[in-house]
Amino acid sequence: MSTTSQHGQHPLTDEVKMTAGTGQLDKFYYDNKIVKMFAYATILWGIVGMLAGLLAAFQLVFPWLNFGLAETTFGRVRPVHTNAVIFAFVGNGIFMGVYYSLQRLTKARMFSDTLSKLHFWGWQLIIVLAALTLLSGFTTGKEYAELEWPLDILIAVVWVIFGWNMFGTLIKRRERHMYVAIWFYIATFVTVAMLHIVNSFEIPFTWIKSYSWYAGVQDALVQWWYGHNAVAFFLTTPYLGVMYYFLPKAANRPVYSYRLSIIHFWALIFIYIWAGPHHLLYSALPDWAQSLGTVFSVMLIAPSWGGMLNGLLTLRGAWDKVREDAVLKFMVVAVTAYGMSTFEGPMLSLKNVNAISHFTDWTIAHVHVGALGWNGFLTFGMLYWLFPRMFRTNLYSQKLANWHFWIGTLGIVFYTVPMYWGGFMQSLAWKEFTPEGQLKYQFLETVTQMRPFYLMRGVGGTLYLLGVFMMLYNLVKTIKSGKMVNDEAAEAAPLSKVYVEHGKHHWHRWIERRPVQMLVWSLVVVAIGGLIEIVPTYLVKSNIPTIASVKPYTPLELHGRDIYVREGCYTCHSQMIRPFRDEVARYGEYSKAGEFVYDHPFQWGSKRTGPDLARVGGKYPDSWHYNHMWEPTSMSPGSIMPNYPWLFERELDTSLTGAKIRAMQTLGVPYEAGYDKIANQDVVAQESKIQATLKGEGIKTEGNKEIVALIAYLQRIGKDIKLEQKTASAQ
Repeated sequence: MSTTSQHGQHPLTDEVKMTAGTGQLDKFYYDNKIVKMFAYATILWGIVGMLAGLLAAFQLVFPWLNFGLAETTFGRVRPVHTNAVIFAFVGNGIFMGVYYSLQRLTKARMFSDTLSKLHFWGWQLIIVLAALTLLSGFTTGKEYAELEWPLDILIAVVWVIFGWNMFGTLIKRRERHMYVAIWFYIATFVTVAMLHIVNSFEIPFTWIKSYSWYAGVQDALVQWWYGHNAVAFFLTTPYLGVMYYFLPKAANRPVYSYRLSIIHFWALIFIYIWAGPHHLLYSALPDWAQSLGTVFSVMLIAPSWGGMLNGLLTLRGAWDKVREDAVLKFMVVAVTAYGMSTFEGPMLSLKNVNAISHFTDWTIAHVHVGALGWNGFLTFGMLYWLFPRMFRTNLYSQKLANWHFWIGTLGIVFYTVPMYWGGFMQSLAWKEFTPEGQLKYQFLETVTQMRPFYLMRGVGGTLYLLGVFMMLYNLVKTIKSGKMVNDEAAEAAPLSKVYVEHGKHHWHRWIERRPVQMLVWSLVVVAIGGLIEIVPTYLVKSNIPTIASVKPYTPLELHGRDIYVREGCYTCHSQMIRPFRDEVARYGEYSKAGEFVYDHPFQWGSKRTGPDLARVGGKYPDSWHYNHMWEPTSMSPGSIMPNYPWLFERELDTSLTGAKIRAMQTLGVPYEAGYDKIANQDVVAQESKIQATLKGEGIKTEGNKEIVALIAYLQRIGKDIKLEQKTASAQ
């Protein structure tokens, strides 16, 4: 079989002819067992992650589904959902696709069965520990990077095991040229490692808790450099790799263009890394960084659509198969969804569009077009293609698979359309003024109007999950009708030690034969953008002007902030007022970079399910916050916020005060030397003041409760800059 028909990359080379002509063939076995294990895990965690997503979706319609328990509130369930879908469902899907395709593209068994098993069980351990810690409230408060420092270390170890196994396989390969899919696998490995390590710099103060090394503007920039590129290099590049393998296989057609794949690869990984700041437009981030993020985001259209077109044009001459073949249906819609989301993303990066979309459910819709359409459908297509081959049988029911496709597609439509509609409505309502110049709608009115849209989203998610259960039934029946081939026999000519090149070859073949060089050059290409964007925020002081009135949090406020992060309040509330007329009128003075220099981590947020809290300090009396946390509807009729009764029962752990202060001092927060020894005295003093205030408002509280610390923090947010304004006006 020619290389074109087998891999869809390039014609049979003279070198391949030479080695094949010797008649010397190595006999070996592909490891299908590890592929099966990752496939099972993909299905299991996909169902778990989607169930968590459904619960979170319906909690916004029926707040009682929070069940009055700390572990089941929206603020804790939502991070479980995002992490489960990204790292458990898609993560296992990546490894399933990589372990199957890499062996066949290299004509070699994986380097080490032991490493394969360590990788699998290590990754599953991370998933279980992630769910347990997030539900227990142990979180860094940084979206998509919520896992605490011990798990960050474990992730790094398991990731190195994966890379060791992959590069070991590449080194012992029997195919000289590395197919395009492998390029994406290499770039994924090196870039995810870089992103994870840089974003995970933190200072532990207990065996499970830490503070981010970065603060405020710098933390926001690093986080979204990581966050956006978690989408780029975890949800995109490895799936492009498996697309380049499985789509040609399913269609029995070579990849449309080898040269286009080269341009697609290098342009994509270079440009993608710059785009993170588009999550922070109109924020306190310096304008130059925002502009860079916008420019490179718009440029992303070209390589992204290059990949999409390369995928769709691979189907030339095979479109008749799409009518009957469920695998191709899933893959075609997956690639189309990739094209749609990678067009919409750059459009949302335009500042005039972002001014409307940011903080709304429009962004939620955008994300899920990619997650449900691109990642979900491509995973389903891989599963339907793999299981009959690994079990040496036919798929139990093509009809059921086609039904899964149509129900899943309907689920995506029912999910995304209400979110697009509702998100646009949100923004228009937030920005509308009366003829007298007053805001027309209270924020709570917009929340109430969104509930039907949230209900429709839940219906869409239910349909999508129903399709997954149909797939599970179909695959179980397929498994029962066949027999698993754990070790699949194969043979191939050994790699010739002497390479003789005949004729004219494309210049890119030089790097295709060298996995280490590919890794190094990939790292260089992706590191450039990160360095240019991040380093100046540390070296150029004008990027973060000092505000004299901004002071470190008191020990009690620091405790309260940690409670705020623990409960996942950042999932619904932003702390970033943009310089728009409506936001200033609704919330107060727009946010300044110098306000956040002591915020480890930053809490700017990415979604306003609830109102912005950047200027909430001093806006309401202590009793308002007390009653609001006990029963939100008592203060805000119609609120969908859950109540937090455990805050009124739990004792504040003041034994950690000293450790927290010392960690903050290490990070450069200017607490006085030795303050950690006496900090609890200030905790008691501030606590007593709040208790006295509450007593004067008719509320008697016991001492040393978490609710008092949370009130202290809420009453501090955004207050320092108000002091500066008062001082300026007095002068």
